[in-house]
Amino acid sequence: MRSALPSIPTGAHDCDLWVAEVAALTRPDRVVWYYDTPDERAALLAQSVADGKLIKLDPNRRPGSYLARSDAGDVARVEARTFICSESEADAGPTNNWRDPQSMRTELAARFAGAMRGRTMFVVPFSMGVADSSLARYGLQVTDSAYAALSMGMMTRVSRDVRTRIDEGAHWVPTVHSVGAPLADDDTDTTWPSNTDKYIAHFPETREVWSYGSGYGGNALLAKKCFALRIASVLGRDEGWLAEHMLLVRLTSPEGRPFHIAAAFPSACGKTNLSMLQPTLPGWKVETLGDDIVWMRPGGDGRMWAINPEAGFFGVAPGTGPGTNPVATQMIERDTIFTNVALTPERDVWWEGLSPAPAELTDWQGQPWQPGAGTPAAHPNSRFTVSASACPLIADEYFSGRAVPLDAILFGGRRATTTPLVVEAYNWDHGVFMGATMASEQTAAAEGTVGRVRRDPFAMLPFCGYNMADYWEHWLTISEQLDPAQAPRIFQVNWFRRGESGDFLWPGFGDNARVLAWICRRVAGQVSASSSPVGMLPTLDDLDVEGLDLTDEARDQLLAVNGADWAAETSSIDKWFNGFDGHVPTRILEQLEQLAQRLTAVHESGAKTVAGR
Repeated sequence: MRSALPSIPTGAHDCDLWVAEVAALTRPDRVVWYYDTPDERAALLAQSVADGKLIKLDPNRRPGSYLARSDAGDVARVEARTFICSESEADAGPTNNWRDPQSMRTELAARFAGAMRGRTMFVVPFSMGVADSSLARYGLQVTDSAYAALSMGMMTRVSRDVRTRIDEGAHWVPTVHSVGAPLADDDTDTTWPSNTDKYIAHFPETREVWSYGSGYGGNALLAKKCFALRIASVLGRDEGWLAEHMLLVRLTSPEGRPFHIAAAFPSACGKTNLSMLQPTLPGWKVETLGDDIVWMRPGGDGRMWAINPEAGFFGVAPGTGPGTNPVATQMIERDTIFTNVALTPERDVWWEGLSPAPAELTDWQGQPWQPGAGTPAAHPNSRFTVSASACPLIADEYFSGRAVPLDAILFGGRRATTTPLVVEAYNWDHGVFMGATMASEQTAAAEGTVGRVRRDPFAMLPFCGYNMADYWEHWLTISEQLDPAQAPRIFQVNWFRRGESGDFLWPGFGDNARVLAWICRRVAGQVSASSSPVGMLPTLDDLDVEGLDLTDEARDQLLAVNGADWAAETSSIDKWFNGFDGHVPTRILEQLEQLAQRLTAVHESGAKTVAGR
């Protein structure tokens, strides 16, 4: 048996040799190339149901759809076990878990040795982006999880054509996944095999990903966070583009002008809802381009051009319903894999926020559940996986792979106080400062204390493949390739601000179009804004709130900049920057100094708050 990880592929034609070496290490019972053809998919789904790994839902209620239940200890990203194995520890930076690459390769070799015994090793060739797009990148995922192979067929573009391109010389990223649960001849398999010992290891210099022990989400679908963000962010740094944790939409105004907006939000903070927005403002139209990842590159015309490299949605189920996201609710009516939601007696799915709770359910762990049980029927991070082609609002670019020109970039998160409903950056450097200092109340999408406020710069804290402060420098450098008059304008939004009673001040959901409309009007030069210490705020007359039940006090609070709150915020940012050991770009430190100066000027004027007027 091999005692080391397979050699790193160095040539365009090495994929077969590499696959053979992975198989020699992991010792599967058989190796299957999986191309996600209709016949292959149907056979793998049927086998997964027969093996007890998937529950087939009622075809009359939810055709082509299935339910998976994970182990209770395998329900989210495992950030504490996610490693960046760069040659230099400084290149990983203080926000990543660094491990020496040679030591990690030795440690992983011991874990992967025989890890697939008794299982099938699926080899999945995939493309991020339409295969012939200029921004497309290719990869191979090796996995012993049928659930992961099926999900990769929905989240990426899996095909024989991709393998052909790799065989003909296209560069590709090798990714290896095992649930870490080998089977002896007399072992009975579990419905969700996994291992308490978990690794999600990235090797930036060699562009590799190795994941062991988890079968869930981004831990197992290695094209998603691992490749499309952590490895791709390094590719972008080296090649002059950006890989971002962002949604991508096109808004068309009543006058027929299109605007393309990318927006960064931490996981479970409303990206999917915003990407499928149904505007409450008459005449505005939204088309969906993506809900989670954007790759963007400066073009020769001085604009920023963007694609969504994914082919599907991996959305949070709880809170998704006809009242919050009718488009997503329609999208998942068929051909969807659900994970860790509840099951009705009629073999349909249910979760909190979908509809009133049925009288009885089977919860996400397979136990009887009734309203008032004291625990949620669906796990807070339960998910749906579905092809983007099922989205009623999907834009044509999903099929063509054409990039779109960005007009605006948004940063957001959950903040009960401090951050206004919307604020525009004074310039690109100020916008990068906004992104670098993003903070949000943590959700169930990652391990940690739900509700705790943490810094999540660019919503990339768990996903940047190199030193976060150097990543900010890369953003600043990118601006040198943009025409200032054509570059995307940068804004910060906060749908989650609360009043003194604790209630949300802003209705959110479809009414977020009112904020986006103001942003588009700002890009078009049609509305004004007023200066504040933190950026440019809407005037109350220009933010269309007609028909909303907002008091004057609520409107003021939504746009208020509280001096005491921002003094504390500035101090917190200063401490945050001190943790980067001198890597924070000078231009970002200058933005912090300018913020402090603007706050001091307001304080000396005697004002406690500033609001747009």
